[in-house]
Amino acid sequence: MLPLLAFDTSAAHCAAALLLPSGVIQRLEPMEKGQAERLIPLLEEVLAEGGIGWADLKALAVGTGPGNFTGVRIAVAAARGLALGLGVPAVGVTRLEALAHGLPRPLTVMEDARRGEVYVQDFTDTGPGPARLATADSVAPLPNVTGSAAGPTALPPAMPLAEAIAHIAATRADTPQPRPAPFYLRGADAAPPSDPPPVILP
Repeated sequence: MLPLLAFDTSAAHCAAALLLPSGVIQRLEPMEKGQAERLIPLLEEVLAEGGIGWADLKALAVGTGPGNFTGVRIAVAAARGLALGLGVPAVGVTRLEALAHGLPRPLTVMEDARRGEVYVQDFTDTGPGPARLATADSVAPLPNVTGSAAGPTALPPAMPLAEAIAHIAATRADTPQPRPAPFYLRGADAAPPSDPPPVILP
């Protein structure tokens, strides 16, 4: 179902990939903040480079995390809004399955989750195992391993993250998919406000 536009803001970047019958156009812009303001202009630039407009898209894909809490929400909200406005399906793809795409099995993906923890998921010939949060020293990786927390033996990704999201989504877009939703393995870092709530007048 092409053309398909994929994007991800789950980490310190704004990434996009446009999957066309003729190939892929992909962009990655590192940024610590500002993804909400940059995402739509970046997508428009990628579409323009591909010589198409929003109305030409047949499907959307979005990275659903795990990752930065706010970043994941930015991309997922954009995907839902665009899908509704354009009348096209939106497919959610986790960061872990995108990192595994195109690499040999059996494979363990280990991504840094900070606080001495990692996001982990195993992939074998029979399919993916459950994604989980673990301490780095408790993980017994499979023979192949990839990800930012995988250490010196890590396999490099087979392709840029947004491009992997696009390829995975292209295999799913022809069948009904649930609406994209953030994939969190840990709660938000934000603490509840310490001030008392306002008094509601009768």
